[in-house]
Amino acid sequence: MPNMPGMQMDSAQPSTPDKTTMPMNMSMDMMKPPTTLIDTILNHTTSGTSAEPASTPVSMLMRSYRGWMLMLHGTASISDTQQHASNPTGAIPDVCVQNDPCPNPAVTRGGNKLFSTNWIMPMAMRQLGSHGQYGQLTLRTMLSLEPATITSRQFPELFQQGETAFGKPIIDGQHPHDFFMELAALYDLRLGSHTLLSLYAAPVGDPAIGPTAYPHRHSASEDPIAALGHHQEDSTHIAFNVFTGGITWRWLRFEESGFHGAEPTEQRWGFQPSPNGHAVDSYSSRITFAPTKNLSTQYSIAHIVSPEALYPNENQQRQTASIIYNLPFGHTTADGDHTNNWSNTLLWGRTKSLTDNSKENSYLLESLLNFRTRNYVWTRIENAGRSNELLIPPAPHSPQTSPNLP
Repeated sequence: MPNMPGMQMDSAQPSTPDKTTMPMNMSMDMMKPPTTLIDTILNHTTSGTSAEPASTPVSMLMRSYRGWMLMLHGTASISDTQQHASNPTGAIPDVCVQNDPCPNPAVTRGGNKLFSTNWIMPMAMRQLGSHGQYGQLTLRTMLSLEPATITSRQFPELFQQGETAFGKPIIDGQHPHDFFMELAALYDLRLGSHTLLSLYAAPVGDPAIGPTAYPHRHSASEDPIAALGHHQEDSTHIAFNVFTGGITWRWLRFEESGFHGAEPTEQRWGFQPSPNGHAVDSYSSRITFAPTKNLSTQYSIAHIVSPEALYPNENQQRQTASIIYNLPFGHTTADGDHTNNWSNTLLWGRTKSLTDNSKENSYLLESLLNFRTRNYVWTRIENAGRSNELLIPPAPHSPQTSPNLP
């Protein structure tokens, strides 16, 4: 798929445009590379309303149809994980099958699985009014088949924790995404040459917390699984009943979100309500600073009501701060891209329990080097705080171990 450099929505228009040429003119404007924070926001190619640096490449299929710009992008990976962790007591998983109870099962870690992580994002965008003077409308959804391609409601990931499988906490594993990862409408209106008003509404979407979530973050694009700090950094990228308002001036953006705080249930195919419904009960604030086309930084803070199903009376405060630096370099190709690109993310996330004041901090450094067009070198370095849930036996891997649960 060719890289889509971006869209420019405020290009000069003739005073008396020929209506027959407007769709073509709009298509040409949308193909111009973004150079500012406002241009990047108008692209809407990331999760929710987040912003990566304007120079970040995006691979996408595009076509114009009756005044609409239609776009499609996504990713899919097939992974075969083989984890063999030793047990200090000498017990091994085969022994645990033969002996009940298993000798010291809490330190029997790891697992094997063949699975696929994937998502696809169709999007439709159009300018309102002959010159876009009434703003820009974007309709977007993101879908995932992970409920089908990840069996037993989780895949192995050593030292990962968060959410549940068959009613028990997931330990050393990561849950699949929902089939509906996002279903959103976005509206943008220019209030001047350097000011943009943005509104976002989504029955399922991503509130203004954290940087671009890892499935969309370019520096994470060569890794098919979540960062260990995911639940301190960007786990809210699938939330219910999200409403966000934002104002952007040049290189500075302020956003406020209201949303439902509970994480999705184990029923990944539909809009399954949490035990406390879908009410908007949580809120967040985010400030984004992007002074150049290669740099995007953000700080966000959120009050989240009852996010974890196992602890319905526990509310959380979450803070994140991040720096994303992207550098295209090398020869310029015919479609305006570069043969090389270097994308980096430095990210801190903290989750604080408002019940017992406990805190978990996670730190991440992520780097992706793309060279000679189709070659990639990637690394991730993490320091992730864990709760004492990591010491309990892992969640069951089949419904037979917990027959009374759906």
